[in-house]
Amino acid sequence: MSFVDQDHTATERKKDHIQLAFQSQIAPSHLDERFYYEPLLAAHPTANTLSSFEFLGKQMQVPLWVSSMTGGTAYAATINHNLARAAGEFGFGMGLGSCRGLLTSDEHLPDFDVRHLIGDDLPLYANLGIAQLEQLLDNNKTKLITELIDKLHADGLIIHVNPFQEWLQPEGDIFLYPPIDTIKRLLDLFPDLSIIVKEVGQGMGKASLRQLLQLPLAAVDFAANGGTNFAKLELLRSDQQKQAIYAKLANIGHSAEDMVNITNELLQELGDQCACQQIIVSGGIQDFLDGYYHINKLQTSAIYGQASAFLKHAREDYEVLQQFITTQIEGLKLAQNYLTVR
Repeated sequence: MSFVDQDHTATERKKDHIQLAFQSQIAPSHLDERFYYEPLLAAHPTANTLSSFEFLGKQMQVPLWVSSMTGGTAYAATINHNLARAAGEFGFGMGLGSCRGLLTSDEHLPDFDVRHLIGDDLPLYANLGIAQLEQLLDNNKTKLITELIDKLHADGLIIHVNPFQEWLQPEGDIFLYPPIDTIKRLLDLFPDLSIIVKEVGQGMGKASLRQLLQLPLAAVDFAANGGTNFAKLELLRSDQQKQAIYAKLANIGHSAEDMVNITNELLQELGDQCACQQIIVSGGIQDFLDGYYHINKLQTSAIYGQASAFLKHAREDYEVLQQFITTQIEGLKLAQNYLTVR
């Protein structure tokens, strides 16, 4: 039997090719040189291309993480509920935005109450700032921490460390101790509590990462420079004099790539002294290619987090967010089949 080509669009497609040929050239300077492209070694991805894996003690289906965002505002319930629903559907974890308000009132609890949407089998973490933890420890109010985690049915706590943001924030708190000391105090008090430590958009240098990696943390979240920079955000809320004096502080920090390289150096340097073995790469992760590159370059277990990209789509109907995440995961599958990190 002779072969019959079932493609009836070939003529129109070839016409398109001719018309678009000159618009489809890529200059050498625009090539993404982070990867080797290997077109011969895999078929197209299928539904089972990505394998499930353990992270934060639970099984995840894709190496994505909802980086902590918002709560207590008009949009918060829609955003958090859409994101939790998506995490449950696609199989990834979620960090909530600052839960500070829930320490003293349940008024905004519905904004954060998303365990029923994400499900019990995926990681969900509450979030408090280092300043609040410092105050709770000093005032013997640490029971509020466990009550917060219980009311949210969370798996643990994210601690966000933000000295520049607090200093520049008109309503900011003053730290009485180095944040590393507060983190150690909390670990000593709650040795079984699963804790993630993150910055808020400027990342961390080698000395800070060295300290964190030696602690029994569940993970370190980079929150690197490149995404939303909360020092700059607070400056924009400040008076003109403060903006003029402190503007350059917002330009200080570490990119995700810088922090990946530093972390790899520290993993080699610390060896068995490295107690924390899981990393969330976040800060300036624009798409699946950025995420795929960084987690494959890291020499330890890693996933990647996004905030602004999710936020943009989570404010609308759920279907908008669902479509965005679907395309990102399809892209991640393509990357896994055809790209290797240089």
